Amino acid sequence: MNTDEPNQSTETHGHEHHEVEGPGYPTPAAMRTESEREKTAFVMSPRVGMDVDGPDFVGVVDVDPNSDTYAELIDTVEMPNKGDELHHFGWNTCSSSCHAEGLTRDHLIVPGQRSSRIHIVDASDPRQPAIEKVIEPEEVFEYDLSAPHTVHCVPGGKIVISMLGNSDGELPGGFLQLDQDDFSIDGHWEGDRGAMEMNYDYWYQPRHGVMLSTEWAAPQTYYPGFDLEDVEAGKYGDSIHIWDWETKEHRQTLTFGEEGLIPLEIRMPHNPEETEGYVGAALSSNVIRFWEGDNGNWEWEKVIDIEDREHPDWNMPVPGLVTDILLSLDDQYMFFSNWLHGDVRMYDISDTGNPRLVDQVWAGGNFGDRQEVAGHDIRGAPQMLQLSRDGRRLYWTTSLFSSWDNQFYPEIGEEGSLMLKADVYPEKGRMELDEGFVVDFGDAPGGPARAHEIRWPGGDCTSDVWQ
Repeated sequence: MNTDEPNQSTETHGHEHHEVEGPGYPTPAAMRTESEREKTAFVMSPRVGMDVDGPDFVGVVDVDPNSDTYAELIDTVEMPNKGDELHHFGWNTCSSSCHAEGLTRDHLIVPGQRSSRIHIVDASDPRQPAIEKVIEPEEVFEYDLSAPHTVHCVPGGKIVISMLGNSDGELPGGFLQLDQDDFSIDGHWEGDRGAMEMNYDYWYQPRHGVMLSTEWAAPQTYYPGFDLEDVEAGKYGDSIHIWDWETKEHRQTLTFGEEGLIPLEIRMPHNPEETEGYVGAALSSNVIRFWEGDNGNWEWEKVIDIEDREHPDWNMPVPGLVTDILLSLDDQYMFFSNWLHGDVRMYDISDTGNPRLVDQVWAGGNFGDRQEVAGHDIRGAPQMLQLSRDGRRLYWTTSLFSSWDNQFYPEIGEEGSLMLKADVYPEKGRMELDEGFVVDFGDAPGGPARAHEIRWPGGDCTSDVWQ
């Protein structure tokens, strides 16, 4: 799965890239080795569910160690309304369109999970982004969709957003498509939804004409917080869905049952030749590998299992709660977070069916010995992850979702969450917490906020897909 080794397809791809100037990089290896070190981070920063009379914002964090404002929140782009719950976001275009002339990666698509409002942010100046356009929820509801989540730029001048509910916040969800030129709504992406009801994250491999999506629950189920009775009643997901990328039709459902409860973040290799990948199942606290079989049907197996742990303050064993997962750009390492336990793990996945744990970092959570960094209490635990393009720095934030934060880590709702970092040594398969890097969103201008998803100007391993 190593994408550094040139083959006929990547060499041709690189040659074509020189003929047509487009956004992004011709190969994952090019992004990993030719891009500059990240200097600025965009961080989603909701204030929903906090005692702060202010809107959510997109935070701009200085991650340039040579800067006088290193590890500081240097700008905020406040939303025009309150109560959006900014959650996940993405780019207007990326490396999947690196052959498309005239496109530029310069706008962030920033949805509100609770409001269904979609903000278009001009990020052409990474240190001074500004809102350019707002798609109001009423425009989204016209398509009987709500609760936008994952944003991916896709080939053909389009942006596709996974939507977790209908206009009433119930099932089914679907996919909303925007135009890259004027950010107008095209309508539903899917042509035939088939058996899909629940939605959450998705990934696609255009070279193989496939997309895979995951499941959380209906917005009206997870908005109030987590209730185990909802799981027992079958209101949370346990499956992933296979889609035909060309016809946009649902093709197959992989049902995990108790082996894969609440499958959230899904990642496929950056090598566009591959037809396999991993999904982190939050509640059952495991990682499931899936792949396309010789007969064209998809199969799966559990490859990592995190054991529940006893805690004196809990009346039940505490699951790890695998909430985020990513693959390095060379497809050698997998990282994922255990939000309730308090650790982030690093696995060598050179043998894709047998991931090997090589290191882990503990920071906060219910079991981590380290509960502060540089004098800042760690409120929450590793949650949303982002890896530097060269694979040498892993950043994370500690907030999950407003009502879930308030339920499991109420101090986040009171004082805000943090952004932390570990130095990664891929040659040795090792990580080390950077004790000198902490961005405390409790000190944000206008009051505390919940730091969530992270993006780099120029793209990253969780937003870019290659053809």
